Amino acid sequence: MTVDAWADEHAYLPQEGAAEPGKYRVARAPFLRKIMETLSPEHWATKVVWSKSAQVGATQAGIVWMGYVMDVSPGAMLAVQANEAAAKKLSRQRLDSFIRVTPRLRDIIAPQKGRESANTMFEKSFPGGHLFIQGGNSAAGLRSMPIRYVHLDEVDAYEEDLDGEGDPVSLAEARTITYGRRKKIFISSTPTIRGASRVEREFELTDQNRYHVPCPHCGALQWLKFERLKWEWGKPRTAAYQCEHCDEFIEERYKTWMLDPANEAAWLPTADPAMVEKAREANVIGFHISGLYSPLGWLSWADIAAQWEDAQGHAGELKTFKNTILGESWEERGEAPDWQRLYERREQWDMGQVPDGVLFLTMGVDVQRGSGGHGWLDCHIWGWGRNGESWLVDHRRIEGDVVQEAVWDELTELCAETFTCTSGVEMGIARVGIDTGDGMTTDVVYSWCRRMGRSQVIPLKGRGSWQFSDPVNGPSYVDVNERGKKIRNGVALWNVYVTHFKSEIYGFLRLPRPTDEDLEEGHGFPRGFVHVGQGATAEWFQQLTAEKVVIKVNKRTKYTQPEWHKTRDRNEALDCRVYAAAVAWLIGAHRWDEKRWNDLEAQVNPTLEEPETAGDTRRPVRRPNKPRQSTWMGGRKGSWF
Repeated sequence: MTVDAWADEHAYLPQEGAAEPGKYRVARAPFLRKIMETLSPEHWATKVVWSKSAQVGATQAGIVWMGYVMDVSPGAMLAVQANEAAAKKLSRQRLDSFIRVTPRLRDIIAPQKGRESANTMFEKSFPGGHLFIQGGNSAAGLRSMPIRYVHLDEVDAYEEDLDGEGDPVSLAEARTITYGRRKKIFISSTPTIRGASRVEREFELTDQNRYHVPCPHCGALQWLKFERLKWEWGKPRTAAYQCEHCDEFIEERYKTWMLDPANEAAWLPTADPAMVEKAREANVIGFHISGLYSPLGWLSWADIAAQWEDAQGHAGELKTFKNTILGESWEERGEAPDWQRLYERREQWDMGQVPDGVLFLTMGVDVQRGSGGHGWLDCHIWGWGRNGESWLVDHRRIEGDVVQEAVWDELTELCAETFTCTSGVEMGIARVGIDTGDGMTTDVVYSWCRRMGRSQVIPLKGRGSWQFSDPVNGPSYVDVNERGKKIRNGVALWNVYVTHFKSEIYGFLRLPRPTDEDLEEGHGFPRGFVHVGQGATAEWFQQLTAEKVVIKVNKRTKYTQPEWHKTRDRNEALDCRVYAAAVAWLIGAHRWDEKRWNDLEAQVNPTLEEPETAGDTRRPVRRPNKPRQSTWMGGRKGSWF
């Protein structure tokens, strides 16, 4: 029995965690059948690579494969997730409920009963084998006993070099060596950054199968490409696919017919013949699929068109679209924006002012220590508003020896300052993100953060990895006692994946400024636009654009990967922007709904007092809002204003 046949006959989806609970049907997503077939022991492939978009059934296909192994072809199996938290989520929310509602598995997998049970969160025992569930961030879990079956899910989120022992994918694959031709390795992931994407690298070493579907008008086969999805701009519901053979437009209602193998839909290799032969000799097979193939009722072509329109002018959303909708890697633009052009388009307001549009403030602090006790703290205060727009509100440099109290007392005073909006409202700094340094100043920064508490100040540690699920994660507690217990009110350190925020700011800086005519017509600034006033110097702009992306070869893994490299010594403006953006992300501003923005706007903008009588023609009196005492956004005691 093959994996797909077992799924059709025995697999069920639970009520919780499944959009379509009940009997599992491979025919619901016909492109899964061939992939499941290759996971069967009789198939010649020992490694199966699936580069795909999000939400096309990959994780569930992996879970079905686990069930098949438990029931039909038992052996030692390893399932690897991005980290331990993801491994727990898979076990608790997906696998356990799948076992519970699938009778064939419920009868052979004993329920977890206490710590001594053979079945735990990270290990499932069954007659003839064990399933081990691990996070891709633990070297110890990836090098141990021999394993016959390995499922590596979302490999682009794994660490690049695990505990100095090398690539986690290679570590996991090494455990299958003793099984020879009987092993089976399943690698699936949504790709991330070109040059750093593991799944893209693995896919390029395969025969590169793509799902070819027939045109309902001419019958010719083709694999679906986003470039041929056409619609009237602003009307995504008009989206239709233009056949590359007859140029007729295909309505989405034909999709079910097109995906059906009975109508000649099939996986066909697209690599050159030499690579196809080489992959066959290595017993490797690869598949790629995008969200364009999502079955009716899942992701529609209209949804894809709407998301593409929404992503315009926003580098982060364009990257997400390409990764999660198209299943393709994102190519970072290596060159820095032109600092002179940015300097010349400065706007007409000065440092220290809060321009219209700013609804909250964050500050990024970079610690610099020079020779002879000299040093300074570079402090950049950024304002944030709707539509991802940002404004440089102020730039302060606190000179002095950074190991002395005087410097930190001055920073404490800056954290308590308020800045005046055009309405007269005083706005405080909501969050402060400070770099914890490279070791020389780390303890000093920790000490100051400990005194300030966690409500406003957030210590950060920059990470250069391109593999991340969130651009900021944590916290990890660096203050513990001799027994390893976390100290109350100790320092909670957050990791910042700086590559995300550097790519984001560079994308925003490349956005063209609207013409005065466009602004007068109410078109506004593009999403994410960065506003800088007259107080910013040429040196500041050079610091903001002081890095570029270069492709390097990792000495340990031997793989190429993009890296950020400085083109000049000073880059504090860029680093501080990263820290300010990171704490704005931690606040959750990227997820706020209209109600929250409206609430902030009501605090920033003055109220208009209506005239007392109908005959009173005096202009309304502008009064600033009274400070609010709400802390619904998790700020300091009292208000940000």
